[in-house]
Amino acid sequence: MTKVYVKSIRRGRDRVVAVCDAEILGKTLEGGRVPFTVSEGFYKGVLGEVEEALDAMKQATICNLVGKRIVEAAIERRMVHERAVIYFGDIPHAQILRL
Repeated sequence: MTKVYVKSIRRGRDRVVAVCDAEILGKTLEGGRVPFTVSEGFYKGVLGEVEEALDAMKQATICNLVGKRIVEAAIERRMVHERAVIYFGDIPHAQILRL
């Protein structure tokens, strides 16, 4: 599966965009200091392509990304530095904050 879920939320002055690779939605990831649940309540939005997610991320002040496809695409586009990525097992997670 090559799709990602994209959810955009307005919180005060911030636009939060949460993106996860489709196949990990609802899963609990192990391998970090604490388990990380890719919750449907936070991440389940519109099912779409990685390019659509990257476009939505350009409008965000805060991004939460989880999954190999979306994090690697964000690194390739220089939206995320590879040293800013943390891992839950082999699944990457990254955050973007624009001040």
